[in-house]
Amino acid sequence: MLEYILTGVGSLLVGGVAAGVVAFRSGVSHRKKTAESAIGSAEAEAERILKEAKSAAESKKKETLLEAKDEIHRLRNESERELKERRNEVTRQERRIQQKEESLDRKIENYEAKEEAIAKKQKEIDSRLQDVEDIKRGQFEMLERISGFTVEQAKDYLLKSLSEELTHEKALKINEYETQLKEEADQRARDLISHAIQRVAADQVSETTVSVVPLPNDEMKGRIIGREGRNIRMIETLTGVDLIIDDTPEAITLSGFDPVRREIARQALERLISDGRIHPARIEEMVEKSRREVEATIKSEGERAILETGLRGIHPEIVRLLGRLRYRTSYGQNVLNHSMEVAFLSGIMASELGIDPEVARRAGLLHDIGKAVDHEIEGSHIEIGVDIARKYKESEAVVHAIHAHHGDVEATTIVACLVQAADAISAARPGARRENLENYIKRLEKLEEVANEFEGVERSFAIQAGREIRIIVRPEVVSDDKMALLARDIAKKIEDNLDYPGQIKVNLIRENRAVDYAK
Repeated sequence: MLEYILTGVGSLLVGGVAAGVVAFRSGVSHRKKTAESAIGSAEAEAERILKEAKSAAESKKKETLLEAKDEIHRLRNESERELKERRNEVTRQERRIQQKEESLDRKIENYEAKEEAIAKKQKEIDSRLQDVEDIKRGQFEMLERISGFTVEQAKDYLLKSLSEELTHEKALKINEYETQLKEEADQRARDLISHAIQRVAADQVSETTVSVVPLPNDEMKGRIIGREGRNIRMIETLTGVDLIIDDTPEAITLSGFDPVRREIARQALERLISDGRIHPARIEEMVEKSRREVEATIKSEGERAILETGLRGIHPEIVRLLGRLRYRTSYGQNVLNHSMEVAFLSGIMASELGIDPEVARRAGLLHDIGKAVDHEIEGSHIEIGVDIARKYKESEAVVHAIHAHHGDVEATTIVACLVQAADAISAARPGARRENLENYIKRLEKLEEVANEFEGVERSFAIQAGREIRIIVRPEVVSDDKMALLARDIAKKIEDNLDYPGQIKVNLIRENRAVDYAK
């Protein structure tokens, strides 16, 4: 059964395959015919397209050739036109160059003609100059014969006349400039100093180097002297001050050059008189107590000076020395008050001039610091003050101002000049200082001696307390032109040789007198 089935299936398969093969062959044949038909129509279409393309290409080629020919024709026309324009431009340039060359040729010809004319004129001028030189030489010879002077002698005469004329002019100019500068400087200085002075109010009290202690009665003199003078010897030994007990009623005089010791002695003696118990032990106790109080006062006075002048960074030892100046006087003027006044004046003037006022106040306050110990150390108060300032690290500006405030060295800074001026102002205040008659006369005599040393001075007179010197000159020696020069020379020598506050007016007087008698 299975075999029949298999055989049937095989038969069916074989038949199917055979039928498939027949169908495939018939399909292939049909497709072949269809393809051949399509190919034939494609070839016909391709041939047609090719013909159309060739026709279009021929047409495009002809159009392109026509356009190219037109473009070539246009470019040729443009090139010809540009070439023609350039040829015309070149022609114009050549014509202009030719015109310039012709113009240059004409100018060259004119220059050559002018040079020939100038050369001819130069020859004529040289000839005339030679004639002028000959005439000049002849005139010089004639002038020498007429005047009796040679050329060199005439030159010397003219130079001498010119020198005298210049001396006159120079004297006039010097006088004019000095007057103008003096007026301007005086006005500026007056404004500056008056402004400074009016802002500083200072009381002036004349002080001395002695102190007077009042006594309740004359019996107290004996108690102060003590048995066999032991009390007075104890006081003098402890204080270093001399007690002068004379016929002056109810008063004892203390004399000593150390103002601090004199103040200690004065206070101790007043306490002893008030207490009434006067014996060596009590004297020693009171002197020690007074010494402590004076030291405290010295410190407080120094601090007060620093505070009032508005300074900072002052060494404590300098503060103590400033306090000692409270008991020091100079020509009757209290040195501490004088130093504070100089500090105020210097600071105000520095502010007006636009300079640091603190440096000026510092220099003004310390300018007399050497007077605090000048009785203990060798040297002038200026040298001592310079050493103290350098020792305690003061600035060089302050040291220089201290060194120069009396003219020992030349003042090279404005601060030093301001301290000099302020010192003179403070010392010159009415009643600030006193001067004994002998020193006053010596100062006036020295001023007259300086003026009398100059040639042509007949006599001189110092007037107005030495603030003016009037000088009578010999008219046959000193001419009017030389008076201004002589006045300046005398003033310069006074500045170099004398120390004085303020300024000294030098007034020259020249007089010619002619006397005759009618008979």
